[in-house]
Amino acid sequence: MTEAPLWGADPSSAAPPNEIVAADVHMLRCYEQAMYLKSIRLTDFRVHERTECTFAPSVNLLYGPNGAGKTNVLDAIHYACLSKGFVTSGDRYIVRRGAKHTEVEGLFVSDGGRERRVRMAYVPGEGKRMFMNGVAQERVSSMVGQLPVVACAPQDYALTSGGPDNRRRFVDNLLCQATPLYLDGLLRFRRVLKQRNRYLAGMKEGGSMDNTPAILSSWDEQLVTFGSRIVQARQGFTDAFADYLHQAYEAIESVAEKPTMEYHANLRLSAAAPLETIQAAYRDKLAAVFEDECRRGTTLAGPHLDDLAFRLDDMLVRRYASQGQHRTFGMALKLAMYAFLQERTGERPILLLDDVFEHLDASRSKAFLDLLQSDRIGQTIISATDRRPFDGLVPFDEGQHRALFVEDGQVRPLASAESGA
Repeated sequence: MTEAPLWGADPSSAAPPNEIVAADVHMLRCYEQAMYLKSIRLTDFRVHERTECTFAPSVNLLYGPNGAGKTNVLDAIHYACLSKGFVTSGDRYIVRRGAKHTEVEGLFVSDGGRERRVRMAYVPGEGKRMFMNGVAQERVSSMVGQLPVVACAPQDYALTSGGPDNRRRFVDNLLCQATPLYLDGLLRFRRVLKQRNRYLAGMKEGGSMDNTPAILSSWDEQLVTFGSRIVQARQGFTDAFADYLHQAYEAIESVAEKPTMEYHANLRLSAAAPLETIQAAYRDKLAAVFEDECRRGTTLAGPHLDDLAFRLDDMLVRRYASQGQHRTFGMALKLAMYAFLQERTGERPILLLDDVFEHLDASRSKAFLDLLQSDRIGQTIISATDRRPFDGLVPFDEGQHRALFVEDGQVRPLASAESGA
């Protein structure tokens, strides 16, 4: 029997996976063959020398004092799913001090019993490798989208209050998990951009400009090819995401404010411009900023300079929202991301909540926990310093939920923690 969708949509009318659409957007379907993380093993990962955790399929709580290693476990899960963490963008600090390398191994199980065993191994100076069921992956990026994950953390405040790079990162993370072609195009664009910027930086330091237009032309055409597709995908995403965001905001906030988002491309474009129009605008922009690029030593046209504007009614969130509105909007973005990914990938994402409940009042906490325990959300793994706000709201003594105590890089089940074992 088909379960109820997260935001109350008709599951029979849902859009096909891995397709970005701008109209006739339908909300989240629930899938009977949901994948969840059964266990994870950390070896020399941050503060953890050797830690093994077993999780329940619904709500899991990691609680303990600050600095105990709770966020490290969530970050390791993120590595297993996406080959990178959500705490920092680099890998250099994930190896425990004094260790030579680190490993993370996760066992993912579907309701039907299908297993996926994922291992991430990182050696400083040698790089990172990903393995699926014992088979080495040719590219680390090939893991992206196979095990969708959504992470909510205190640093998400920067998503609505910080600079444009935070919002571009949000969109790219979501679309890379939803659409493999987007990830491939983004990686190609970044490689070309890096090469072009290196050349322009040399020009700024006094290099000859004699052959600069000819040298840049080959890179420019690649930027136009890959960058225009990124812009087109982001335009379509902004339209498709609107209903997800509106209904997610309504689910966690009782006021009548309407959340919206606008895509501000670095190029001069009308809404929903066709690919040919985007390409022409991109070429025009590159020609217009050529002299400025040579003088400043960096590329000044393209999707790496795009932004999103978030609004509540007519109020620009970044400039005028209260702290509470920033947090609520950020949480709505992540819940909408969860719904969007489930619809597009056919898998329930794993939801990671790092210290999120520290900033919620009692009524919002109860409403959120009720949602997490419903059949509309799959597996959730929460970190918190105190277990008491969850007592009476989540039955951790039942098999669907689990509480784990974390201290000094060690993880113990609830019963062991209470007995002091």
